[in-house]
Amino acid sequence: MTRRRWIADEVSGNHAALIGEHARHLAQVLRAQIGQAFDVSTGTDLRQGRVVSIQSDRVEFELGDVLHGPSPLPITAVISIFKFDRMEWAIEKCTELGVARMIPLIASRTESHLGSAAQKRLERWRRIAHQASEQSRRVSPPEISEPLLLRDLLTSNAGVRIVLSEAEQELMLKDALPPVTDAVTLAFGPEGGWKEQELLSFEDAGWISASLGSTILRAETAIIAAVAVAASMFSSGGQEKGM
Repeated sequence: MTRRRWIADEVSGNHAALIGEHARHLAQVLRAQIGQAFDVSTGTDLRQGRVVSIQSDRVEFELGDVLHGPSPLPITAVISIFKFDRMEWAIEKCTELGVARMIPLIASRTESHLGSAAQKRLERWRRIAHQASEQSRRVSPPEISEPLLLRDLLTSNAGVRIVLSEAEQELMLKDALPPVTDAVTLAFGPEGGWKEQELLSFEDAGWISASLGSTILRAETAIIAAVAVAASMFSSGGQEKGM
């Protein structure tokens, strides 16, 4: 039976701990016992862990051998902020698919109240990614950066940069993706899509425009579809998918 995996909140030498709600779930809901074995991620390594102390808000582990675990895929997803319930679903699924980083973006068509509330949602988004990482057995959760404006994103040099656009008629995403040795950044527009000036700004900054096809997809559907295509390309190239 596969052991459950936890991402430690604290690590010191050969000891790690879960704290707060994280610990309460293991201690009270799952009823952990002293001596019980789990896989424990330190954020850099995956280790065998044995429970040595249980309190209501703290569970401590003694760490053993280093285990082999997959690395996150070199994919960054730039997600223009949209309705929070659907955006949270997209964050969860991007985490499961193995992306290394997510960047919330305040685009021209991002609703103003969502853009202004994004900073306060950041910790919740990171918590969702943390939980999804444990569920999907990742070694570490993806980075979720501070929300950015488009002008701050355009100068990014994170590998091959692709903006998904409904206006693109020729180049499909699968044909725009780089060799598996390269990192890739995928940028997704908000509900209503990118404005023309935004697409021109991407073009001027050297981004590649690509399409997912003629079907008009909802924002969260486009995100998951594109990330899945990119993840499959990296995986088929011989790199194990981060899970």
